[in-house]
Amino acid sequence: QVQLVESGGGLVQAGGSLRLSCAASGRTFSNYAMGWFRQAPGKEREFVAAITRSGGTYYADSVKGRFTISRDNAKNTVSLQMNSLKPEDTAVYYCAADQVPIGTLRRPYEYEYWGQGTQVTVSS
Repeated sequence: QVQLVESGGGLVQAGGSLRLSCAASGRTFSNYAMGWFRQAPGKEREFVAAITRSGGTYYADSVKGRFTISRDNAKNTVSLQMNSLKPEDTAVYYCAADQVPIGTLRRPYEYEYWGQGTQVTVSS
């Protein structure tokens, strides 16, 4: 069992940056693959980025080159550095943990645990 709490969302102008953090409870954080997803109003939840237990990273094409996912197993945290933000990045961002990471890490149903989400709003 793991509990996830996101922080760092807010309002930023286009071209700006934000850093999201996700704090995880439990002693086995390093055993989980971690992902970030986002959901805009009226849209399905979509994959943003993921990081494997060994530190391998995956990104959605829409954020590649602008976003960076990282993890600190000593602090039980995963972060998402978001640069060059665009209005279309506006969404609620969710942190997720995958206890059995044998899939693509790009599909919401692969993840067992979710945070409550943090709002990111990018103004034009």
